Amino acid sequence: MFMFRSPLPDVTIPVVPLTDFVLGDAARFGDKPALIDGPTGRTITYTQLAQAVERVAAGLAARGLRKGDVVAVYSPNLPEYAIAFHGTLRAGGIVTTANPLYTVEELTHQLNDAGATFLITIPPLLETALAAAQQSNVREVFVFGEAEGATPFAALLQSEGAAPNVEIDPREDVAVLPYSSGTTGLPKGVMLTHYNLVSNLCQIAALEPLTPDDVLIGILPFFHIYGMIVILNSALNNGATVVSMPRFDLVQFLELMQKHRVTRAHLVPPVVLALAKHPIVDQYDLSALRMIMSGAAPLGEELAVAVSERLGCKVKQAYGMTEASPATHITPDDRIKPAAVGVLVPNTEARIVDPATGQDVGVGERGEIWIRGPQVMKGYLNRPDATAATVDAEGWLHTGDVGYADEDGYFYIVDRVKELIKYKGYQVAPAELEAVLLSHPAVADAAVIPVPDEEAGEIPKAFVVKKADVDADELMAYVAEHVAPYKKVREIEFVESIPKSASGKILRRVLVEQERARRAR
Repeated sequence: MFMFRSPLPDVTIPVVPLTDFVLGDAARFGDKPALIDGPTGRTITYTQLAQAVERVAAGLAARGLRKGDVVAVYSPNLPEYAIAFHGTLRAGGIVTTANPLYTVEELTHQLNDAGATFLITIPPLLETALAAAQQSNVREVFVFGEAEGATPFAALLQSEGAAPNVEIDPREDVAVLPYSSGTTGLPKGVMLTHYNLVSNLCQIAALEPLTPDDVLIGILPFFHIYGMIVILNSALNNGATVVSMPRFDLVQFLELMQKHRVTRAHLVPPVVLALAKHPIVDQYDLSALRMIMSGAAPLGEELAVAVSERLGCKVKQAYGMTEASPATHITPDDRIKPAAVGVLVPNTEARIVDPATGQDVGVGERGEIWIRGPQVMKGYLNRPDATAATVDAEGWLHTGDVGYADEDGYFYIVDRVKELIKYKGYQVAPAELEAVLLSHPAVADAAVIPVPDEEAGEIPKAFVVKKADVDADELMAYVAEHVAPYKKVREIEFVESIPKSASGKILRRVLVEQERARRAR
Protein backbone atom coordinates (compact mmCIF):
# COMPACT_ATOMS: atom_id res chain seq x y z
CA MET A 1 0.00 0.00 0.00
CA PHE A 2 1.44 3.35 -1.08
CA MET A 3 0.48 6.15 1.28
CA PHE A 4 0.84 9.91 0.95
CA ARG A 5 1.27 11.93 4.13
CA SER A 6 1.09 15.64 4.80
CA PRO A 7 4.48 17.33 4.39
CA LEU A 8 3.59 19.45 7.44
CA PRO A 9 4.18 18.36 11.03
CA ASP A 10 1.13 17.13 12.92
CA VAL A 11 -0.78 19.76 14.88
CA THR A 12 -2.14 19.30 18.39
CA ILE A 13 -5.92 19.11 18.36
CA PRO A 14 -7.71 20.05 21.59
CA VAL A 15 -10.62 17.80 22.55
CA VAL A 16 -13.13 20.58 23.28
CA PRO A 17 -16.60 21.67 22.10
CA LEU A 18 -16.57 23.69 18.87
CA THR A 19 -17.98 26.92 20.35
CA ASP A 20 -15.46 26.89 23.22
CA PHE A 21 -12.70 26.53 20.66
CA VAL A 22 -13.93 29.15 18.17
CA LEU A 23 -15.02 31.84 20.65
CA GLY A 24 -12.54 31.10 23.43
CA ASP A 25 -10.61 34.32 22.75
CA ALA A 26 -13.65 36.54 22.05
CA ALA A 27 -13.07 38.59 25.22
CA ARG A 28 -9.50 39.34 24.11
CA PHE A 29 -10.75 40.68 20.75
CA GLY A 30 -13.38 42.78 22.57
CA ASP A 31 -14.74 45.69 20.53
CA LYS A 32 -13.17 44.53 17.29
CA PRO A 33 -15.79 43.88 14.57
CA ALA A 34 -16.42 40.15 14.24
CA LEU A 35 -19.20 40.37 11.66
CA ILE A 36 -20.34 43.15 9.34
CA ASP A 37 -23.50 42.93 7.24
CA GLY A 38 -22.29 44.06 3.82
CA PRO A 39 -25.47 45.73 2.50
CA THR A 40 -26.32 47.68 5.70
CA GLY A 41 -22.99 47.96 7.53
CA ARG A 42 -24.59 46.53 10.71
CA THR A 43 -21.70 45.39 12.90
CA ILE A 44 -21.37 42.85 15.71
CA THR A 45 -18.23 43.01 17.86
CA TYR A 46 -16.54 40.00 19.45
CA THR A 47 -17.87 40.95 22.90
CA GLN A 48 -21.42 41.33 21.54
CA LEU A 49 -21.14 38.02 19.69
CA ALA A 50 -20.00 36.08 22.76
CA GLN A 51 -22.77 37.60 24.92
CA ALA A 52 -25.44 36.97 22.27
CA VAL A 53 -24.38 33.32 21.94
CA GLU A 54 -24.80 32.79 25.71
CA ARG A 55 -28.24 34.45 25.66
CA VAL A 56 -29.50 32.47 22.68
CA ALA A 57 -28.29 29.24 24.30
CA ALA A 58 -30.22 30.17 27.47
CA GLY A 59 -33.30 31.11 25.43
CA LEU A 60 -33.30 27.87 23.44
CA ALA A 61 -32.85 25.82 26.62
CA ALA A 62 -35.75 27.71 28.25
CA ARG A 63 -37.89 26.77 25.26
CA GLY A 64 -37.12 23.11 25.73
CA LEU A 65 -34.03 22.49 23.62
CA ARG A 66 -32.24 19.46 25.01
CA LYS A 67 -28.83 18.01 24.21
CA GLY A 68 -28.84 16.46 20.75
CA ASP A 69 -31.92 18.37 19.54
CA VAL A 70 -31.60 19.72 16.02
CA VAL A 71 -32.02 23.38 15.06
CA ALA A 72 -32.37 24.13 11.35
CA VAL A 73 -31.02 27.42 10.00
CA TYR A 74 -32.67 28.37 6.69
CA SER A 75 -31.21 31.74 5.85
CA PRO A 76 -28.81 33.60 3.58
CA ASN A 77 -25.55 34.98 5.03
CA LEU A 78 -26.15 37.48 7.85
CA PRO A 79 -24.15 38.35 10.99
CA GLU A 80 -26.93 36.70 13.05
CA TYR A 81 -26.15 33.38 11.36
CA ALA A 82 -23.10 33.03 13.60
CA ILE A 83 -25.19 33.79 16.71
CA ALA A 84 -27.81 31.17 15.82
CA PHE A 85 -25.10 28.66 14.93
CA HIS A 86 -23.04 28.97 18.12
CA GLY A 87 -26.06 29.62 20.36
CA THR A 88 -27.44 26.24 19.31
CA LEU A 89 -24.12 24.47 19.89
CA ARG A 90 -23.63 26.20 23.25
CA ALA A 91 -27.00 24.80 24.36
CA GLY A 92 -25.92 21.29 23.36
CA GLY A 93 -27.94 21.26 20.15
CA ILE A 94 -27.00 20.22 16.63
CA VAL A 95 -27.15 22.71 13.74
CA THR A 96 -28.48 21.60 10.37
CA THR A 97 -28.08 24.23 7.67
CA ALA A 98 -30.46 24.49 4.71
CA ASN A 99 -30.06 26.19 1.35
CA PRO A 100 -32.18 29.39 1.26
CA LEU A 101 -33.12 28.53 -2.34
CA TYR A 102 -34.86 25.33 -1.20
CA THR A 103 -38.51 24.75 -2.08
CA VAL A 104 -41.08 23.58 0.49
CA GLU A 105 -40.52 20.00 -0.66
CA GLU A 106 -36.73 20.14 -0.33
CA LEU A 107 -36.84 21.87 3.06
CA THR A 108 -39.48 19.41 4.33
CA HIS A 109 -37.23 16.50 3.35
CA GLN A 110 -34.31 17.95 5.32
CA LEU A 111 -36.37 18.92 8.40
CA ASN A 112 -37.82 15.41 8.60
CA ASP A 113 -34.61 13.60 7.77
CA ALA A 114 -32.65 15.63 10.35
CA GLY A 115 -35.46 15.45 12.94
CA ALA A 116 -35.37 19.22 13.48
CA THR A 117 -37.08 20.69 16.57
CA PHE A 118 -36.63 24.41 15.82
CA LEU A 119 -36.28 26.37 12.59
CA ILE A 120 -34.65 29.80 12.15
CA THR A 121 -35.24 31.84 8.99
CA ILE A 122 -35.74 35.36 7.54
CA PRO A 123 -39.05 37.12 6.72
CA PRO A 124 -38.91 36.64 2.91
CA LEU A 125 -38.48 32.86 3.39
CA LEU A 126 -41.10 32.53 6.12
CA GLU A 127 -43.91 31.29 3.90
CA THR A 128 -41.77 28.37 2.69
CA ALA A 129 -40.42 27.78 6.21
CA LEU A 130 -43.89 27.60 7.80
CA ALA A 131 -45.23 25.30 5.08
CA ALA A 132 -42.30 22.92 5.59
CA ALA A 133 -42.50 23.18 9.39
CA GLN A 134 -46.16 22.08 9.29
CA GLN A 135 -45.13 18.88 7.51
CA SER A 136 -42.43 18.12 10.09
CA ASN A 137 -41.91 17.92 13.85
CA VAL A 138 -40.65 21.51 14.15
CA ARG A 139 -42.11 23.00 17.36
CA GLU A 140 -41.29 26.67 16.84
CA VAL A 141 -40.13 28.88 13.98
CA PHE A 142 -37.91 31.90 14.70
CA VAL A 143 -37.25 34.74 12.32
CA PHE A 144 -34.33 37.20 12.13
CA GLY A 145 -36.23 40.52 12.25
CA GLU A 146 -40.03 40.36 12.62
CA ALA A 147 -42.85 38.71 10.69
CA GLU A 148 -46.38 37.43 11.35
CA GLY A 149 -46.51 33.79 12.34
CA ALA A 150 -43.04 33.37 13.82
CA THR A 151 -41.17 34.24 17.02
CA PRO A 152 -38.64 37.09 16.59
CA PHE A 153 -35.10 35.72 17.03
CA ALA A 154 -34.55 38.81 19.20
CA ALA A 155 -36.80 37.18 21.84
CA LEU A 156 -34.00 34.65 22.43
CA LEU A 157 -31.56 37.51 22.94
CA GLN A 158 -33.73 38.83 25.79
CA SER A 159 -33.15 35.66 27.83
CA GLU A 160 -32.23 36.41 31.43
CA GLY A 161 -31.10 32.94 32.50
CA ALA A 162 -27.67 31.40 32.10
CA ALA A 163 -26.74 29.09 29.26
CA PRO A 164 -27.09 25.46 30.35
CA ASN A 165 -24.07 23.44 31.36
CA VAL A 166 -24.15 20.59 28.87
CA GLU A 167 -21.63 17.77 28.91
CA ILE A 168 -20.27 17.44 25.38
CA ASP A 169 -18.17 14.47 24.28
CA PRO A 170 -16.37 16.16 21.36
CA ARG A 171 -15.30 12.91 19.68
CA GLU A 172 -18.79 11.39 19.70
CA ASP A 173 -21.30 14.24 19.76
CA VAL A 174 -22.47 15.65 16.45
CA ALA A 175 -22.20 19.45 16.14
CA VAL A 176 -23.26 20.10 12.58
CA LEU A 177 -25.46 18.23 10.13
CA PRO A 178 -24.99 19.76 6.68
CA TYR A 179 -26.52 17.97 3.70
CA SER A 180 -24.15 16.85 0.98
CA SER A 181 -24.93 18.43 -2.35
CA GLY A 182 -26.77 15.37 -3.53
CA THR A 183 -24.88 15.04 -6.79
CA THR A 184 -25.89 11.42 -6.17
CA GLY A 185 -29.56 10.97 -5.26
CA LEU A 186 -31.33 12.78 -2.43
CA PRO A 187 -29.15 14.90 -0.12
CA LYS A 188 -27.82 13.00 2.90
CA GLY A 189 -27.12 14.44 6.36
CA VAL A 190 -23.39 14.44 7.09
CA MET A 191 -22.68 13.92 10.79
CA LEU A 192 -19.72 16.10 11.77
CA THR A 193 -18.64 15.96 15.40
CA HIS A 194 -17.20 18.78 17.49
CA TYR A 195 -13.82 17.04 17.20
CA ASN A 196 -14.09 16.72 13.39
CA LEU A 197 -14.61 20.49 13.07
CA VAL A 198 -12.06 21.58 15.70
CA SER A 199 -9.57 19.27 13.95
CA ASN A 200 -10.22 20.88 10.61
CA LEU A 201 -9.93 24.43 11.98
CA CYS A 202 -6.51 23.49 13.43
CA GLN A 203 -5.50 21.88 10.13
CA ILE A 204 -6.67 24.88 8.07
CA ALA A 205 -4.79 27.30 10.36
CA ALA A 206 -1.50 25.60 9.46
CA LEU A 207 -1.95 26.58 5.79
CA GLU A 208 -4.31 29.59 6.02
CA PRO A 209 -2.68 31.74 8.69
CA LEU A 210 -5.28 34.37 9.69
CA THR A 211 -4.67 37.24 12.11
CA PRO A 212 -6.94 39.87 13.72
CA ASP A 213 -5.81 42.22 10.92
CA ASP A 214 -7.49 40.07 8.27
CA VAL A 215 -10.83 40.98 6.71
CA LEU A 216 -12.65 38.19 4.87
CA ILE A 217 -15.56 38.45 2.47
CA GLY A 218 -18.42 36.10 3.38
CA ILE A 219 -19.88 35.59 -0.06
CA LEU A 220 -19.97 31.79 -0.13
CA PRO A 221 -23.05 30.48 1.66
CA PHE A 222 -22.61 29.77 5.37
CA PHE A 223 -25.04 26.84 5.00
CA HIS A 224 -22.35 25.13 2.89
CA ILE A 225 -19.39 23.64 4.74
CA TYR A 226 -16.83 25.80 2.85
CA GLY A 227 -18.45 29.08 3.91
CA MET A 228 -19.28 27.74 7.38
CA ILE A 229 -15.82 26.47 8.37
CA VAL A 230 -13.18 27.93 6.05
CA ILE A 231 -14.63 31.46 6.12
CA LEU A 232 -16.96 32.06 9.08
CA ASN A 233 -15.47 29.89 11.83
CA SER A 234 -11.82 30.21 10.78
CA ALA A 235 -12.18 33.99 10.93
CA LEU A 236 -13.96 34.02 14.31
CA ASN A 237 -11.39 31.61 15.72
CA ASN A 238 -8.59 34.04 14.81
CA GLY A 239 -10.12 37.43 15.63
CA ALA A 240 -10.54 38.39 11.98
CA THR A 241 -13.57 40.24 10.54
CA VAL A 242 -16.13 38.72 8.17
CA VAL A 243 -18.09 41.00 5.83
CA SER A 244 -21.16 38.96 4.88
CA MET A 245 -23.23 39.13 1.71
CA PRO A 246 -26.71 37.58 1.55
CA ARG A 247 -26.44 36.97 -2.18
CA PHE A 248 -23.85 37.44 -4.89
CA ASP A 249 -23.89 40.66 -6.84
CA LEU A 250 -20.64 41.52 -8.63
CA VAL A 251 -20.88 45.31 -8.17
CA GLN A 252 -21.77 45.06 -4.46
CA PHE A 253 -19.03 42.45 -4.00
CA LEU A 254 -16.44 44.82 -5.53
CA GLU A 255 -17.76 47.79 -3.52
CA LEU A 256 -17.49 45.84 -0.25
CA MET A 257 -14.02 44.53 -1.10
CA GLN A 258 -12.89 48.13 -1.68
CA LYS A 259 -14.73 49.73 1.27
CA HIS A 260 -13.67 47.21 3.94
CA ARG A 261 -10.20 46.60 2.49
CA VAL A 262 -10.73 42.84 2.29
CA THR A 263 -7.42 40.96 2.61
CA ARG A 264 -8.43 37.39 1.76
CA ALA A 265 -11.23 36.22 -0.50
CA HIS A 266 -12.48 32.63 -0.47
CA LEU A 267 -14.24 32.10 -3.76
CA VAL A 268 -15.53 29.54 -6.25
CA PRO A 269 -14.52 29.39 -9.93
CA PRO A 270 -17.57 31.29 -11.30
CA VAL A 271 -16.62 34.34 -9.19
CA VAL A 272 -12.94 34.02 -10.11
CA LEU A 273 -14.11 33.94 -13.74
CA ALA A 274 -15.98 37.24 -13.27
CA LEU A 275 -12.89 38.82 -11.67
CA ALA A 276 -10.80 37.71 -14.65
CA LYS A 277 -13.13 38.71 -17.46
CA HIS A 278 -15.52 41.50 -16.38
CA PRO A 279 -14.51 45.04 -17.46
CA ILE A 280 -16.06 46.71 -14.36
CA VAL A 281 -13.42 45.17 -12.06
CA ASP A 282 -10.89 47.81 -13.13
CA GLN A 283 -13.02 50.57 -11.56
CA TYR A 284 -12.35 49.34 -8.00
CA ASP A 285 -9.38 49.55 -5.65
CA LEU A 286 -8.70 45.99 -4.50
CA SER A 287 -5.14 46.73 -3.39
CA ALA A 288 -5.69 45.34 0.12
CA LEU A 289 -6.44 41.90 -1.33
CA ARG A 290 -3.47 39.60 -0.78
CA MET A 291 -4.90 36.17 -1.48
CA ILE A 292 -7.73 34.52 -3.35
CA MET A 293 -8.46 30.93 -2.44
CA SER A 294 -10.66 28.95 -4.80
CA GLY A 295 -12.39 25.72 -3.87
CA ALA A 296 -15.54 23.60 -4.44
CA ALA A 297 -14.75 22.98 -8.13
CA PRO A 298 -11.59 22.86 -10.25
CA LEU A 299 -10.02 26.19 -11.29
CA GLY A 300 -8.15 26.19 -14.60
CA GLU A 301 -4.52 27.32 -14.46
CA GLU A 302 -5.00 30.03 -17.15
CA LEU A 303 -7.83 31.54 -15.13
CA ALA A 304 -5.80 31.54 -11.89
CA VAL A 305 -2.88 33.26 -13.61
CA ALA A 306 -5.15 35.80 -15.35
CA VAL A 307 -6.77 36.91 -12.07
CA SER A 308 -3.46 37.00 -10.24
CA GLU A 309 -1.98 39.28 -12.91
CA ARG A 310 -5.07 41.49 -13.15
CA LEU A 311 -5.49 42.06 -9.41
CA GLY A 312 -1.88 41.79 -8.29
CA CYS A 313 -2.69 39.21 -5.61
CA LYS A 314 -1.91 35.54 -5.17
CA VAL A 315 -4.44 32.92 -6.28
CA LYS A 316 -4.39 29.43 -4.82
CA GLN A 317 -6.63 26.40 -4.66
CA ALA A 318 -7.82 24.09 -1.93
CA TYR A 319 -9.84 20.90 -1.95
CA GLY A 320 -12.20 19.12 0.36
CA MET A 321 -15.69 17.80 0.77
CA THR A 322 -18.53 18.08 3.26
CA GLU A 323 -17.66 14.57 4.49
CA ALA A 324 -14.20 15.87 5.55
CA SER A 325 -15.30 18.98 7.49
CA PRO A 326 -14.29 20.05 4.62
CA ALA A 327 -10.56 20.64 4.02
CA THR A 328 -8.14 17.87 3.06
CA HIS A 329 -5.76 19.82 0.79
CA ILE A 330 -4.69 23.49 0.87
CA THR A 331 -1.96 25.26 -1.10
CA PRO A 332 0.66 26.93 1.14
CA ASP A 333 0.64 30.75 0.79
CA ASP A 334 4.35 30.86 -0.01
CA ARG A 335 4.59 28.07 -2.58
CA ILE A 336 1.74 28.11 -5.06
CA LYS A 337 1.33 25.81 -8.03
CA PRO A 338 -1.68 27.31 -9.83
CA ALA A 339 -3.08 24.03 -11.20
CA ALA A 340 -2.73 22.12 -7.92
CA VAL A 341 -5.20 21.98 -5.03
CA GLY A 342 -2.29 21.98 -2.62
CA VAL A 343 -0.78 19.58 -0.14
CA LEU A 344 -2.44 17.36 2.44
CA VAL A 345 -3.35 19.31 5.57
CA PRO A 346 -1.59 18.18 8.78
CA ASN A 347 -2.60 14.90 10.49
CA THR A 348 -3.95 13.60 7.16
CA GLU A 349 -3.06 10.64 4.95
CA ALA A 350 -4.12 9.86 1.40
CA ARG A 351 -4.06 6.97 -1.03
CA ILE A 352 -4.60 7.11 -4.77
CA VAL A 353 -6.38 3.99 -5.96
CA ASP A 354 -6.97 2.84 -9.54
CA PRO A 355 -10.78 2.47 -9.75
CA ALA A 356 -10.44 -0.36 -12.29
CA THR A 357 -8.01 -2.59 -10.35
CA GLY A 358 -8.36 -1.40 -6.74
CA GLN A 359 -4.55 -1.14 -6.60
CA ASP A 360 -2.70 1.81 -5.07
CA VAL A 361 -0.75 3.92 -7.55
CA GLY A 362 2.28 6.13 -6.99
CA VAL A 363 3.45 9.64 -7.82
CA GLY A 364 2.15 11.02 -11.12
CA GLU A 365 -0.41 8.26 -11.65
CA ARG A 366 -4.15 8.88 -11.69
CA GLY A 367 -6.68 7.24 -9.44
CA GLU A 368 -9.46 7.88 -6.94
CA ILE A 369 -8.28 9.88 -3.93
CA TRP A 370 -8.89 8.28 -0.53
CA ILE A 371 -8.46 10.31 2.67
CA ARG A 372 -7.94 9.41 6.32
CA GLY A 373 -7.72 11.87 9.21
CA PRO A 374 -9.50 13.30 12.26
CA GLN A 375 -11.70 15.49 10.01
CA VAL A 376 -13.46 12.52 8.35
CA MET A 377 -17.17 12.46 9.22
CA LYS A 378 -18.80 10.18 11.77
CA GLY A 379 -21.10 9.01 8.95
CA TYR A 380 -24.31 9.79 7.09
CA LEU A 381 -27.35 10.21 9.34
CA ASN A 382 -29.50 7.05 9.39
CA ARG A 383 -27.72 5.74 6.29
CA PRO A 384 -25.33 2.97 7.35
CA ASP A 385 -25.41 1.65 3.76
CA ALA A 386 -24.23 4.95 2.25
CA THR A 387 -21.71 5.41 5.08
CA ALA A 388 -20.15 1.99 4.47
CA ALA A 389 -19.94 2.73 0.73
CA THR A 390 -18.07 5.98 1.41
CA VAL A 391 -15.88 5.32 4.48
CA ASP A 392 -14.36 1.84 4.58
CA ALA A 393 -13.63 -0.31 7.62
CA GLU A 394 -10.10 1.12 7.91
CA GLY A 395 -11.39 4.70 8.02
CA TRP A 396 -10.54 5.68 4.44
CA LEU A 397 -12.96 8.18 2.91
CA HIS A 398 -13.46 7.36 -0.77
CA THR A 399 -13.82 10.83 -2.27
CA GLY A 400 -15.16 9.86 -5.70
CA ASP A 401 -12.64 12.31 -7.17
CA VAL A 402 -9.89 11.36 -9.61
CA GLY A 403 -6.50 12.96 -9.22
CA TYR A 404 -2.76 12.48 -8.89
CA ALA A 405 0.12 13.77 -6.77
CA ASP A 406 3.45 15.18 -7.94
CA GLU A 407 6.88 14.55 -6.41
CA ASP A 408 6.47 17.57 -4.08
CA GLY A 409 3.27 16.17 -2.56
CA TYR A 410 0.96 18.59 -4.39
CA PHE A 411 -2.31 17.05 -5.51
CA TYR A 412 -4.20 17.72 -8.75
CA ILE A 413 -7.89 16.95 -9.18
CA VAL A 414 -8.79 15.70 -12.62
CA ASP A 415 -12.49 14.91 -12.17
CA ARG A 416 -15.20 12.94 -10.43
CA VAL A 417 -15.06 9.15 -10.87
CA LYS A 418 -18.77 9.30 -11.61
CA GLU A 419 -18.59 12.15 -14.13
CA LEU A 420 -15.92 10.77 -16.41
CA ILE A 421 -16.98 10.51 -20.04
CA LYS A 422 -16.23 7.09 -21.52
CA TYR A 423 -15.17 7.69 -25.14
CA LYS A 424 -14.22 4.46 -26.95
CA GLY A 425 -13.00 3.10 -23.62
CA TYR A 426 -10.96 6.22 -22.87
CA GLN A 427 -11.87 8.22 -19.79
CA VAL A 428 -12.40 11.91 -20.55
CA ALA A 429 -12.62 14.48 -17.75
CA PRO A 430 -15.32 17.15 -18.28
CA ALA A 431 -13.53 19.62 -15.98
CA GLU A 432 -10.44 19.49 -18.18
CA LEU A 433 -12.45 20.43 -21.30
CA GLU A 434 -14.30 23.16 -19.39
CA ALA A 435 -10.98 24.72 -18.39
CA VAL A 436 -9.85 24.77 -22.05
CA LEU A 437 -13.13 26.33 -23.20
CA LEU A 438 -12.93 28.99 -20.46
CA SER A 439 -9.47 30.00 -21.66
CA HIS A 440 -11.03 31.17 -24.96
CA PRO A 441 -11.65 34.96 -24.90
CA ALA A 442 -15.17 34.64 -26.36
CA VAL A 443 -16.36 32.17 -23.70
CA ALA A 444 -18.01 33.45 -20.53
CA ASP A 445 -18.92 30.05 -19.07
CA ALA A 446 -19.01 26.39 -20.06
CA ALA A 447 -20.09 22.92 -18.95
CA VAL A 448 -19.36 19.55 -20.54
CA ILE A 449 -21.40 16.36 -20.23
CA PRO A 450 -21.38 12.89 -21.77
CA VAL A 451 -23.99 12.21 -24.44
CA PRO A 452 -24.67 8.74 -25.86
CA ASP A 453 -23.10 7.85 -29.19
CA GLU A 454 -23.58 4.61 -31.11
CA GLU A 455 -19.99 4.29 -32.22
CA ALA A 456 -18.02 5.75 -29.31
CA GLY A 457 -20.30 4.90 -26.37
CA GLU A 458 -20.23 8.48 -25.11
CA ILE A 459 -18.97 11.74 -26.58
CA PRO A 460 -18.30 15.09 -24.88
CA LYS A 461 -20.93 17.76 -25.50
CA ALA A 462 -20.31 21.34 -24.36
CA PHE A 463 -22.84 23.94 -23.27
CA VAL A 464 -21.32 27.38 -23.75
CA VAL A 465 -22.30 30.89 -22.65
CA LYS A 466 -20.82 33.35 -25.14
CA LYS A 467 -19.46 36.77 -24.28
CA ALA A 468 -18.39 37.62 -27.83
CA ASP A 469 -19.28 36.32 -31.25
CA VAL A 470 -17.93 32.84 -31.92
CA ASP A 471 -19.30 29.76 -33.64
CA ALA A 472 -19.32 26.11 -32.61
CA ASP A 473 -16.80 24.96 -35.23
CA GLU A 474 -14.30 27.58 -34.13
CA LEU A 475 -14.57 26.52 -30.47
CA MET A 476 -14.33 22.81 -31.28
CA ALA A 477 -11.19 23.49 -33.32
CA TYR A 478 -9.78 25.52 -30.42
CA VAL A 479 -10.33 22.67 -27.96
CA ALA A 480 -8.86 20.17 -30.45
CA GLU A 481 -5.60 22.15 -30.48
CA HIS A 482 -5.30 21.78 -26.71
CA VAL A 483 -6.23 18.15 -26.00
CA ALA A 484 -5.59 14.59 -27.12
CA PRO A 485 -7.79 13.55 -30.06
CA TYR A 486 -10.03 11.28 -27.96
CA LYS A 487 -10.86 14.20 -25.66
CA LYS A 488 -12.21 16.51 -28.37
CA VAL A 489 -15.56 18.22 -27.82
CA ARG A 490 -17.87 16.76 -30.48
CA GLU A 491 -20.99 18.89 -29.99
CA ILE A 492 -21.61 22.44 -28.78
CA GLU A 493 -24.85 24.11 -27.76
CA PHE A 494 -24.96 27.83 -26.93
CA VAL A 495 -27.02 28.64 -23.82
CA GLU A 496 -27.90 31.68 -21.67
CA SER A 497 -26.51 30.23 -18.43
CA ILE A 498 -25.03 27.09 -16.86
CA PRO A 499 -26.97 25.48 -13.96
CA LYS A 500 -24.91 25.57 -10.75
CA SER A 501 -25.35 24.67 -7.09
CA ALA A 502 -25.18 27.40 -4.46
CA SER A 503 -21.53 26.54 -3.87
CA GLY A 504 -20.65 27.04 -7.53
CA LYS A 505 -20.46 23.42 -8.67
CA ILE A 506 -21.79 22.77 -12.17
CA LEU A 507 -24.99 20.71 -11.90
CA ARG A 508 -24.06 18.38 -14.73
CA ARG A 509 -26.87 15.97 -13.93
CA VAL A 510 -29.40 18.74 -14.70
CA LEU A 511 -27.86 19.12 -18.16
CA VAL A 512 -27.67 15.33 -18.58
CA GLU A 513 -31.36 14.95 -17.70
CA GLN A 514 -32.40 17.79 -20.05
CA GLU A 515 -30.36 16.25 -22.85
CA ARG A 516 -31.82 12.79 -22.20
CA ALA A 517 -35.38 14.16 -22.27
CA ARG A 518 -34.70 15.99 -25.51
CA ARG A 519 -33.27 12.88 -27.20
CA ALA A 520 -36.22 10.78 -26.06
CA ARG A 521 -38.69 12.95 -27.97
